[in-house]
Amino acid sequence: MSDLEKKPVVVPGGGVSPHSGVASVESTAFGLPGIPALLIWLVLAGVCVWMFFSSSGPYSSNLGLSGLSKVMGVFLLWLFSGFFVVQPNQARVLTLFGRYVSTERRNGFFWTNPLTAKVNLSLRIRNFNAERLKVNDQQGNPIEIAAVIVWRVIDTARALFDVEDYTGFVAIQAETALRHLAAQYPYDNYTEGVLSLRGNPDEVAEALARELDVRLRHAGVEVLEARLSHLAYAPEIAGAMLQRQQASAIIAARTQIVQGAVGMVEMALRELSDQNIVHLDEERKAQMVSNLLVVLTSERGTQPVVNAGSLY
Repeated sequence: MSDLEKKPVVVPGGGVSPHSGVASVESTAFGLPGIPALLIWLVLAGVCVWMFFSSSGPYSSNLGLSGLSKVMGVFLLWLFSGFFVVQPNQARVLTLFGRYVSTERRNGFFWTNPLTAKVNLSLRIRNFNAERLKVNDQQGNPIEIAAVIVWRVIDTARALFDVEDYTGFVAIQAETALRHLAAQYPYDNYTEGVLSLRGNPDEVAEALARELDVRLRHAGVEVLEARLSHLAYAPEIAGAMLQRQQASAIIAARTQIVQGAVGMVEMALRELSDQNIVHLDEERKAQMVSNLLVVLTSERGTQPVVNAGSLY
């Protein structure tokens, strides 16, 4: 079992021991609701203001009360830094003295320990348009390929602490997975039953999404969808491959035309025989079959030759 699959060493406060050598684990934040905390703060601020003005009158000599009000004012300003807002599809990652504490995913207004550092992280769905890559397919043909990846962050602790830059990590891993995918399939399907990049886009997209999901799991990223946005032969072989595709299409079309022509000839001979219109010997049948096949399979319109018989 790999290190990333081992059970993490959890430390007090929901974080992971820095010496455990395992992936970070996201934990739910314990933040006080902001409105009640703000009301308490306002009451304390009112008391502080009352103490300050009570001790600063022209006939007041209570210097201790004045000093206490100033200390209390500084303390209240420090407490005010503990308030924070979480927008929809956003999260706040809380750290205390360099140690991960928890993540607040709930939307709203909250208060927490003012000593904690609060990092905002977006949980919205994002698109990544991978650059066009020049790679070799399974058969060694150079091709150009690109993909669009839809992803989002599902584990904020891993996204921030297990990789240097999770957006750059997504870009690099997407390119690596795309190169690996192109090497697993041929560009086109010339053998029945073999998957290809061009002939099986849904299966290829599913395989790409699975591979990306495994690669990006360490960064706390979920892949929602992955699709090829560009697929073409490289310019140096595009002309030759186009001729190959055209030849394959011509062969397929000719095969269908011949099959249809043979069926029509068979039907014509059967109808002539069943309705006793004319009786043909084997030589005449062969000549008729040859003429009908020429007419039915010719690319150009045929010109009939009428046999008017012989004068002698």
